[in-house]
Amino acid sequence: MPVSKTDIALAERLADAAGAAIRPRFRGSFGLEAKEDLSPVTLADREAEEAMRRLIVAERPMDGIIGEEFGVREGSSGRQWVLDPIDGTRAFIAGRPIFGTLIALLEDGWPVLGVIDQCVIGERWLGVAGRPTLFNGKPAETRRCRELKDAILGTTSPALFGDDQLHAFEHLDAAVMSTVLGGDCYNYGCVASGWMDVVVEAGLKLHDFAALVPVVEGAGGRMCDWQGDPLHAGSNGEVIAAGDPARVEDILEALACRGH
Repeated sequence: MPVSKTDIALAERLADAAGAAIRPRFRGSFGLEAKEDLSPVTLADREAEEAMRRLIVAERPMDGIIGEEFGVREGSSGRQWVLDPIDGTRAFIAGRPIFGTLIALLEDGWPVLGVIDQCVIGERWLGVAGRPTLFNGKPAETRRCRELKDAILGTTSPALFGDDQLHAFEHLDAAVMSTVLGGDCYNYGCVASGWMDVVVEAGLKLHDFAALVPVVEGAGGRMCDWQGDPLHAGSNGEVIAAGDPARVEDILEALACRGH
């Protein structure tokens, strides 16, 4: 079914609820712990996801939920809300306001709505399939990039790539004008608003990328995996975001050298 006004309103309320849980703990007492995979988690992550899940259960009891901190709640509607309460927890615990809350709505495994919300500095991107992406209520637009050598490339950390992936990324890095490290989901908002050109990452989970797809594509960009295929619930976590779709083939060509 198409995304409705009530779907969009609920997504915005979910972001508001997450922000209300996160802001009091930013640069404050956030109760840092390490998860089984040694990645950091805080009380803010958990409280924000709990707040969002409560709203969904109350208002959309038939919808499923996939959350980073509290896992899967099965639904029967063919729709799933995908939640990452703080994408960029390392930035959060370092006091850097470049993390974000990610909220996606999937229809049969495909992202049809996405929110990137930076609650501290008050920035929100809203993407809905078939509609222009909005940044704080106004249309966002990616920028054109005539050649790869003109591009600003972003990735969270080269340490997150496997050996072959790192080799491929270094080949792409050598082909662009400049590369920015750090940023997590915030980089994708910057692509949607035309401030960056390309983001390339690997090892992402569904909650890391589902919300990004409607945001970037609704702003005129393209998101795909490292083979050029669209992103969905079964994707392998290798992700490309290109502000200018005309550069995707160049990016794929650069990344194709892995292991060579």
